[in-house]
Parts: sequence; structure tokens; C-alpha cells
Amino acid sequence: MAFNGIPIDTLKRKIDEVKRFLSISLSISNAHTVDFYTRGVWSTFMCVSPEEVLCAVSSTQDRMEAIEEKENTTFGFCNASSKLVDISALLRAAKAHCLPGLGVCMQLEDLMQNLRLMTGTLVGESSVKVLAPDEFMNCKKAHEVQAMSEAVASLAKCCRVKQVIDVGSGKGYLCSYLSMRFNLQVFGIDSSSTNTHGAQERNRKLKKFSKAYQKLNKAPRKQPLESEEESKQHSSNFENTDGYKNSVTKEKGHFEAQAEISALSKQFTNDLSASDNAAECPLDPNDSDSGSSFLSLLSLDVIEDVSPHVHPSQLSLEEREKRKRENLERKAREGRENNSDDRLFSPLTSYVTAETELKTLITELQDAVLVGLHTCGDLAPSTLRMFRAKQELRAVCSVGCCYHLLSEEFDQDREGCVDAVCGFPMSQYLKAQACFCGRNARMSACLALERVSAGGGLPMESLFYRAVLHAILRDHYDCFKSEKRVGNVYSKASSFVDYVRQALRKLDLDDTKLSDGDIQSYHEHYSPRMNEMVAFNMLKVILAPCIEGLILLDRLCYLKEQDNVSYSALVQLFDPLQSPRCYAVVGIKESTV
Repeated sequence: MAFNGIPIDTLKRKIDEVKRFLSISLSISNAHTVDFYTRGVWSTFMCVSPEEVLCAVSSTQDRMEAIEEKENTTFGFCNASSKLVDISALLRAAKAHCLPGLGVCMQLEDLMQNLRLMTGTLVGESSVKVLAPDEFMNCKKAHEVQAMSEAVASLAKCCRVKQVIDVGSGKGYLCSYLSMRFNLQVFGIDSSSTNTHGAQERNRKLKKFSKAYQKLNKAPRKQPLESEEESKQHSSNFENTDGYKNSVTKEKGHFEAQAEISALSKQFTNDLSASDNAAECPLDPNDSDSGSSFLSLLSLDVIEDVSPHVHPSQLSLEEREKRKRENLERKAREGRENNSDDRLFSPLTSYVTAETELKTLITELQDAVLVGLHTCGDLAPSTLRMFRAKQELRAVCSVGCCYHLLSEEFDQDREGCVDAVCGFPMSQYLKAQACFCGRNARMSACLALERVSAGGGLPMESLFYRAVLHAILRDHYDCFKSEKRVGNVYSKASSFVDYVRQALRKLDLDDTKLSDGDIQSYHEHYSPRMNEMVAFNMLKVILAPCIEGLILLDRLCYLKEQDNVSYSALVQLFDPLQSPRCYAVVGIKESTV
């Protein structure tokens, strides 16, 4: 291929720029919100007032003029004390060091144009009429599926393949749409048997719905009402002809199809609303402890919904046997089916890594495109490693999420690394520098700047309650570092006093040693300082895209380091207001033809 996106030397220079900025600012993102008052977080990091921060953040959308940085500061931080002294300089630096500011991303239209230049033909086009995504998905998922399916279908056309493997396929929305809209054979692999079974059943209903939809489109729609004379003339001319009978039959077919799709639509919508109400994210957003103090208290609108990627060693023997049985039943069922259309989407239950032998899962495996839509934690880097390792995988399109669940190689505790293979860093370039973010920083990277800027807000009162509770635990209980989680107490509490009492009981602590007045006095003492927490967490939101950017640039650099990858790019697939984790890592292997 004639080009390979951004040159690797330029990419490394951009990575260095982000690393330098984060080496100074990352301490803010790694601060524990739970410890906000007990450790004096504001005075530790700030030489500006909360009002200055909030004012600067609220006005940054309107103006970002270039003002010279103060002497003896770097990105707004004092070189001597490492405290923030210039909020405007920090905001400008954060904007310059996120992915849009670095100029390393392309839009979906740019990717499509690049693929057209590679093949010399239009790609991703389909004349097949199918249901619009928003007829059987919520708005967010419909937006994601429509954009990603265009990219995946284009990659398949560019690589001349007809198979797609969707890793972490979840409820199978992308799989169903790819198979029906672009006539691709899609294998959806998910580690949750509940997800794959649900996807199979949902796809069966969806095909029935889609056939009724196509039947409706083929049947002629009723013409506008004629005048009485025209109607009589029309009747006398055709009443005794086959043409009139055919017309009546077709119009009857239209109404029958319309009635059928209406009934199916009601049934299908009910099924979808019931299944979509179940939270898939393995991290309870209302569950909190000192290790997951900030992100775990955010709303579901801010945290991405994901499907847990469970390692086989964590499964019970019963669950492992159940997976084997389901996969064997699927293969037997496919062997009995003669209609190839019924086999366009095949859900599979399995935990996959770069070492997984795909042919043992997919007996009819051919060259394919590997995809992952919001693959959780380490599954996103595993997808890229699998793409590199498997010759039959010709292209990859990976959108990750849940950075807080990534394992880090240079984390002192090495938590979460499976067989010494970690999710970050992936590239040799950052491995050589022992690059490390930290769990709290990765949790902050999951925040949605665009949504917060558009008025989405953060659940500050729940964060405030938790931080003040920590002060009470410090002052009155010896075990305030308890490993036990406070959990979902805030949503059930009627007041701060009720919240504290419920939390203490959950931690198996004696709540009778404090009166209601004692507890309320803490609320009154710290309430005037709540604006500190609001301002500090807004800075975390501002820094979030820079941390996400470093993680994604590392993944892109990993692909560019591979000899067998001829094209790689970062592509913004989604509107970040609708889908905050909006970036895809795309790669294509050198053609063997």
C-alpha cells in the first residue's frame, strides 16, 4: 500500500509531548477523591482558589487566547513546589495534548476515502434494505453500530474478505447489523454465556422482523385517494382483469406485511427494553472504596456499559462445561441447516487471547476482519495482539473502553496481568521507557469531558458524602482503611446522617458511639469546602482526554511497530456526546495476493 497514515517518527514525537505534559499533571488525576479532606488534597496540589478554577473552566469554551506562561512554571505548575499556579495555562496545555489537539486522528469519512484510494472502488456500499438501527436499539447503540458497521464493511471490501469476528460481542447488535446489512458472515465471541444466548435469541427475532420489513418494502403502498369518477372508471376498466386482481392481492400483501411488522415491532421493542435495562458493566457505579473512589460513584451516563471478560481460571467447572456444550450444540445445529442466510451470524461463548487458536472455535474460518466495539479493559489490547499473531486476520477495528480495568506492566503490584502479558503499555517504545499511568488516572480517563461540558455534570454530593465519611472514620474509628466497600449507600440514604449510619453498619462499625448532632457537625464543617472538590474533579475531567490519548497512541504505535501491518490509524468513529469512547484503532495487513 502506498501510505500508512501518520509516520511512526511523528507519532513518537506526539507521544513524547503527551508524556511530558502528564509527567507534571498526572498527580492530580491519581489523587484519591475519598482522601480529599483527610489528606488535604486541595492545599497539596493548588495555589489557586476553587473559584478561579471553576471560572476558568466555564469560560474556556468561549476563549482560549495564547497568553505567555508565567516565569518559573511549566504547563501552569510551579517548578519549585509542583503546585498549580496558572489555571489558564493548564487548560491550554490540556487542550493541546488531547487527541484532537495533537492532530493524529482522522474522521470516518477520511478512513473511507483512504480505503477507496487503496482499492480504487467504492467500499462499504450495500443495496440491501434492512431495518434502521434505531428501530431495534437505543439511540447511543444505533449511532455506534451504524458508524462502526460502515468502517468494518469497508475494511472487509478492501481486504476482499466475507467473514468478520466480533470479540466481546455482548448482545450482538453489531453482529446482527453487519450480517443483514452487508451480507457478511459474522462470528460473535463473548465470554458470557448469558450474552451469547441472548444474542442468538435476539438475532432470531430480528431476522423475522427484518423479513417482514423487507416484505413491507416490496409490497406497493396504497395510492392517494382518487375522485369518485376516477375510481368508477378505474373499476370498470380493470374489474374483470388479472391486473386488477393482482393489484388487490399486492395491496392486501402490503397491509398484511404492515400488520405483521407492527405486531413484531411491539414484541421486539418489549424484549429489547427488558434486556437493555440490565447493567452490563462489571464495576458497580454506586460501589465505592478508597481504591475506586471517584469513577465508581459516577452515573451510568458517564461510565461505559461493557461486558465482563472473565478468564477461564475464574470460571466454575459447571460454567466451563456449559460453554463447551453450547458451542457443540451450535456446531451441530449449523450442520443441519441448509439455508446459508440463517448462518450469517453465529454467537460463540469463549474467553479469547492472542494465543487462542481460532480454528478450534470456528471450523469454517477463512480470512476475516477482527472487530471489537467497546471491548473492556485488557480485551482491547488482546484484540490487537490477536490481529498481529493470526495470519487469517486481515484487518482490525478496535474501540476500547474501561481503562480503569487495564493491567499495567510497570504497576508495582502487577494487578490483573495474565501470564505476565499486560494491557499497558503495548508498544516497545513505551515499554522501553517503563511508562506508567496509575489506577486512579486510568479511572479518570473514563470520564466524558464533552458530556460534562454540555451540562452532564458529576454526582458531587455522593462524592462529598464519601469524603466526609472518611474524615469521620479517621477521627472516631481505628479501621478507617477498611477493605470493605461502602457500596450503594448514597442512593438509599434520606440524609447525610442516615448515609453515615448505613455506611458504618455496612462496615461492621458501631454507629451508636456518635449522636446525630456529632455526625451533622461534620457536614456543616466541610460544606463550605465542597467547592474545592467540585473544582478539583473538574480538573480531572479536563485531563481525562490526555490520559486516554496516551493509551490509544500506545496502541497505534504498537501496530506501526509490526512488520506485517501495512496501514494503521486512529479514527474518530462516534460523536463523543453520544458515545464518549469514540476512537477506533484500525489496522490492515500487507496483501498476500
